[in-house]
Amino acid sequence: MGTSGYQQYKEQTVKTMTPGEMLLLLYDELGKRLMRAELALQKEDYKLFDASVGRCREIVQYLKATLNFNYAISLELNRMYDFFLYELSRLSAGRKPEVVAELKPLVRELRDAFAEAEKKV
Repeated sequence: MGTSGYQQYKEQTVKTMTPGEMLLLLYDELGKRLMRAELALQKEDYKLFDASVGRCREIVQYLKATLNFNYAISLELNRMYDFFLYELSRLSAGRKPEVVAELKPLVRELRDAFAEAEKKV
């Protein structure tokens, strides 16, 4: 029963989020998965590394798929997401920590920009 109650709580929380809150949650999860990939790489846990990078890719693909091209900024975000996907592919293929180091601040800056925009709305 405890798991069921927790699952219901999570579902209800997600259903009541504003689009801005959901976007921030996705960026937080992206940052968390990048950190997890970085740690897995250091520990040479390639199974966790691959799962983390795969989840990052899924999040970015979702962000890209949900862009509203009625806004000019969406074209720039689309390019940024393409860059993220390219870098994640590079990361997956090369397993180089430098790629994570390049991506983390970009994700953080974009997340912070959306957080600031959410405050103004």
